[in-house]
Amino acid sequence: MLTTQQKTLRRFWYPVMPEAALADGPAPFTLLGENIVLWKNPDGTLACIQDRCCHKTARLSKGWIDKDRVVCAYHGWEYDATGACVRIPQQPDPEQVAPEIRVDTYNAEIRYGHVWVALGEPLTGIPEIPEEAEGFRRIDEFYEEWKIAPLRLMENSFDNSHIAFTHRETLGSLDAPKPSKNEIEEFDFGLQVRTEIPIKNRDGSAEYFGEDRGEEVVRTMNSTWFMPFVRRLGITYPDGLRHTVITAATPVTDDRSMFVQWSYRSDTEDEVSAESIIDFDRRVIDEDKIILETTDPDVPLDTKSPLEFHMQSDLPGVRMRRMLGQLLADQGEAEVTRTAA
Repeated sequence: MLTTQQKTLRRFWYPVMPEAALADGPAPFTLLGENIVLWKNPDGTLACIQDRCCHKTARLSKGWIDKDRVVCAYHGWEYDATGACVRIPQQPDPEQVAPEIRVDTYNAEIRYGHVWVALGEPLTGIPEIPEEAEGFRRIDEFYEEWKIAPLRLMENSFDNSHIAFTHRETLGSLDAPKPSKNEIEEFDFGLQVRTEIPIKNRDGSAEYFGEDRGEEVVRTMNSTWFMPFVRRLGITYPDGLRHTVITAATPVTDDRSMFVQWSYRSDTEDEVSAESIIDFDRRVIDEDKIILETTDPDVPLDTKSPLEFHMQSDLPGVRMRRMLGQLLADQGEAEVTRTAA
């Protein structure tokens, strides 16, 4: 699927950057191939507009913020949060600007310490993360661009059988190649997947798990896919420890995604430090990245075959693709791929 060519995907919320990125002036991002710029107004509201001056197409993100306006660094044209150019300093009356001189604007909100953007009228709200309301400690982990299509990353997040091989140095074991069975339940704009997976407790992971639980730990995993590219992985350990990982593959272009991840823990910093959690998760995601960046971003799974045809670990990905395909059809849109172009 070529994500930038699917208009329906513009109607979802995506985390595009940590809130802290707004502290240093206008912050740029490329979302679904669209160049945008964000800033925070003095009253705390967000502005998100097209990153392109109407005059000579310079990036507004190269300028600066003056009160509630972004100033283009090329010729000083000023734009407000509505996308209107409100001042042209070269004119006899700089404040008299024709109303048609404006750029596009987009929806933006701050949630969970991140800035979320929807380029079109949202079909759904920003995903609800119960751990935030329950007061779990939040640990900001990763914000980096990967050379991977977003749907590939989502499929991998629900793939049980890759753990034994891709994560053989951290979580998995080559002696246990068979994936655990998935219980899958669909809901509007998403999936719920439940499974139990035995995880190896090697050197370097005992502190992450909170204590030495022996050579093997059984994770009860409740994973939620929020259409199109956000996953909540809820993990419960036998002694009641709860660990939740939020992973988003925010689409930059057709073959590049911003990997955004943060986590929640039911324990305290004194019990397990945030640093140790981030260090261990870094090892795990680096194992994924090495493999995923070698995959073709635009070759789909065979979603037309019966579900029994697929490996157990492929089933969540097949269901994702089927649901996305149905959504596009419901919106009067067909899936666009390179082979179909």
